[in-house]
Formats: sequence, structure tokens, C-alpha cells
Amino acid sequence: MPVDLVAPTRDRSAISLIAAGILWGTGGLAGSLLARQAHLQPLSVATYRLLLGGVIAIALLAVSGGLRGLPRSRAALRRILLSGALLGFFQGSYFVAVHYISVSIATMATIGTLPVFVALGTAIRTRRRPDAATLAAIAAAVAGLVLITWSPGGIASGWKLVAGVGFALLAAAGFAVLTLLTPTPVEGLDPLRTTAFGMLTGGLLLLPAGLAGGMALPLHPGTLATAAYLGSVPTAIAYTAYFRGLRTAAPIFAAIAALLEPLTSAVLSAVVLGDRLTVLGWCGAALLIAALAVTSRR
Repeated sequence: MPVDLVAPTRDRSAISLIAAGILWGTGGLAGSLLARQAHLQPLSVATYRLLLGGVIAIALLAVSGGLRGLPRSRAALRRILLSGALLGFFQGSYFVAVHYISVSIATMATIGTLPVFVALGTAIRTRRRPDAATLAAIAAAVAGLVLITWSPGGIASGWKLVAGVGFALLAAAGFAVLTLLTPTPVEGLDPLRTTAFGMLTGGLLLLPAGLAGGMALPLHPGTLATAAYLGSVPTAIAYTAYFRGLRTAAPIFAAIAALLEPLTSAVLSAVVLGDRLTVLGWCGAALLIAALAVTSRR
């Protein structure tokens, strides 16, 4: 394929993945607001996020005519079921980790180890060791994330710390498998269809746990608006952009782009909640952006 066609495609995929990472960063704030407004448990918020994201994505499909000619092959069914199971596993494990340890440490452990799991999975699949530049980009990205999110106070200890980090690593492993699985195309399944039915499946799988924690949602305009935003922008739209970018981008770039989530959360916390990003935090942001630039050009 001519270079002038390949380069724009890769540029578009990079933009999609970066947009997904940034939009995901707004999801943490929206999820925290919804939990506070409706007094919901973490797994209930995760269930609402996937169910609402799936329903909104299916509505977009209905409006655009994407529900016509849905694939009925076994390959499509397997992809939807596996994507839903991995999304439910990822969201559930992450919010359990948040229950045991702080949000910042759970996010750091989950998103920070994602590029490592993706690089390991890619090396196993291709039987090739990652090159020095890729390893350096991963190290810079993880170091940047540590500088952005690390908080020496309020960290759990003992078995709670072990359990929290363990579930965070499980969440990272599940999302890494999803990242490595999605680039393999399935006839008839575009990114929006994968997002819509995968999220709906994941939400239904989490529903028993969500109901056990309580899912009563007050019919208040502010609460409903927060829930609608959580299900649409950082979920339906962000995951559609992520799956679209994975079609032509390298999985390791997608994993590093996901690190924009905690960076966006940190910046939003500074702007909306008045939290201050320290000098080390800004240095971490610079490292993260540099790692993205290196992997994007490669």
C-alpha cells in the first residue's frame, strides 16, 4: 500500500486512541459524582456505565441504520460474548480494587501495567522480544504515570493492599487481552457494533453484583444528566473510538494512549475540584506525552 495512504490511516487511528484516553479521564469524575448523588456502590456504578453505554450505542446504531444486516455468524457471536465478558471483568475488577485501595493507586496499578501486559502478550504471540525503543517508551510512560498519580498518604496496608493491587492487575490483564483481541477483524462487526453489544453483554453479566449493592437511581435531573454523560461520552463514544483506532494502530500505542485517562483525571481534579498538580506531576505528564509521541511516530 502506498505510504501516502498508510500514514493518514495511522494518524486517524492515533487521534481516535488519544481521544478515547482523554474521554475516559472524564469518566472517573462522572462516576464519582454519580456514586455520590445516588449513593451507589462501585460495582453498581460499573454496571450502570456498561448498561447505559450499550443502550446508547445501540440507539446510535438504530438511528444510523446499523441494526440492519447484523452478522449472525459464530465468529461474531464469540467476539461479542468475549468482548462483553472482558469488559465486565475489567470494570468489575477495577472497581473492586478501588474498594480496597485508593482511586489513584488502583488507576495507577491498572492503567500503568496495561502497556506491560500488552507488550508481553505481543511478544508471546509474535515470538519476538520488544525492541529497545518500545521498552524505553513503556518505562517512560509508567514512570510518568507514577509521578502523576502517586500519593504517599492514605494508602491501604496489609491484606487490603495486596487484594487491591491484585484486582488491579487482573483488570489490567483483562483489558490487555481485549486490546490484543480487537485488531483481528470479524466480518460484519464494526467498532460501534462491537461497542454496543459488547457493553450490553458486560453490563448484563455485572447486573447481579450491581443489584446486590443497590441500583436505585433518584429521578433528579442532575443525577440523570450525570448518568447519561457517564454512559455516553466516556463509555459509548470513548470505547467506539478505541475500537476504531485498534483496527490500524499497534496495540502497544493503544495501551500507552490509555494512560491519558489518569492524566486527564488529574488535570480535571485540578480545574474542577481545586486539587493541585505538583511539579513532579507535571514532569510525569511530560514523560507520558513524550512516550506517546515516540510510539506514535514508530
